[in-house]
Amino acid sequence: MLTRDTTHSLTEQLAARFAERIRSRLLPAGARLPSVRACAAQQSVSPYTVVAAYDLLQAQGLVEARRQRGFYVRDYVAKAAVPITPAAPEAQGKTLKDAVSLSLPAASARINATSLIRGMMHKATHPQPGAGMFPPEWLQNQFLQSALRKVVGSDALHAMHWSYGVPMGDELLRQLLAERLKGLGLPVGYEQVMTTMGATQALDIVSRTLLKAGDAVMVEEPGWSVEFARLAALGMQVLPVPRGPDGPDLAVMRHYCETHAPKLYVSVSVLHNPTSYSLHPAAAHQVLQLAQAYNFYIVEDDTYSHIAPEHATRLSVLDGLKRSIYVSGFAKILAPNWRVGYMVAPPDLVDRMLDTKLLSTLTSPAMMERAMALCMENGQLRRHIERMRSHLVQARKHSVPLALEAGCQFVTEPAGMFGWVETGMDTEVLAQRMLDENYLIAPGSLFHASRKPSTLMRINYACTQDASFWRVYQRVRAEFPQAEPMPR
Repeated sequence: MLTRDTTHSLTEQLAARFAERIRSRLLPAGARLPSVRACAAQQSVSPYTVVAAYDLLQAQGLVEARRQRGFYVRDYVAKAAVPITPAAPEAQGKTLKDAVSLSLPAASARINATSLIRGMMHKATHPQPGAGMFPPEWLQNQFLQSALRKVVGSDALHAMHWSYGVPMGDELLRQLLAERLKGLGLPVGYEQVMTTMGATQALDIVSRTLLKAGDAVMVEEPGWSVEFARLAALGMQVLPVPRGPDGPDLAVMRHYCETHAPKLYVSVSVLHNPTSYSLHPAAAHQVLQLAQAYNFYIVEDDTYSHIAPEHATRLSVLDGLKRSIYVSGFAKILAPNWRVGYMVAPPDLVDRMLDTKLLSTLTSPAMMERAMALCMENGQLRRHIERMRSHLVQARKHSVPLALEAGCQFVTEPAGMFGWVETGMDTEVLAQRMLDENYLIAPGSLFHASRKPSTLMRINYACTQDASFWRVYQRVRAEFPQAEPMPR
């Protein structure tokens, strides 16, 4: 809290608080600061103090004032490729072509994911509702350490130390992954399986292999903001496709295919982030028909496969890896910092993907991969996953009623790891106020290709079981009896 018995004025304290958050990217570029009146009420200071603090931030080059709109965090990053934003097609008399607007968003609306990434790595003393991982106490186990000790004590350690290893990745792990994929209905040989530094690198390898700067890529929206930002940084034209309960908006996809000739479609078919939707078989069939007709590839990010039903519809399974690439990993379920992921590509693309991997990292962590293989081979990973699934079911049973009691509404059916909830106010404003209470939330604006205000937020069921968070949420939410008008 701001104090009056310090050598620094209230103005300086308030400006320093915002400056720290801006520099640490907890307040990302394009974020709107609270209105002068709202900030004064929240911090129990006069409007004059807030204006003076905002002026200090402006003098430091951290924020900019926009006439009749407020103060916004400045964007220092060079402009990347600007995404195309589809407008809502519900307006009467508008055609689909009119609905998919090609207007360029303002500079403040450019893709930004660093605040979410930094939030994922933020160290806190209590669970964070906006976290993208399971709590550490869920992940802690002894078998990973035992497996790593076994690898370190083996004769194979010397070979792992004094060579780059197998370019495609640890052979035992790839064989076991191929067996696992057969259980999902995707029969492949281990020769098609390539390990990567997490699923994120696998997605990057696909992009760098199949695309060049200026190519159009379709990505689901709302979606994983890191993917929006990564593609934009590579110079791609990002085409956001609205994601519904059954799958992507097929009419929007067809329009993009006819007008922009996209080279790639990025999809999370099962337990989509942030909505937890899973793809319907009929929608999957039509997506594959579009891919065949318009000659684009599909990269399927199955990051949440370990907590998803094995019978869930996957594009790669229906397609048989003809025009699809399958990507997954272990970060969510087991060891986030080990960075062990993998991908499976059509046979004619495997060598090209491997070339890209070699140019970026030469190899992947052989000791970690072999330890992971041992955990799979002896059944410890399977038993761990069963425990995690059980924990998650119980977490949803606790978290959902608490969210409803706090006045939130679920806009999607509770499932998987994440809930997509309606708060009734601009969640970027809410996020800034919750930071004062040492809680990081994930506002809806972070999950859109172009930054725009949203009243939605993503919650992690595993991290929102504690009623104390929801009591703080209700108290902070009560400070905003009516949501601040969101800029248009």
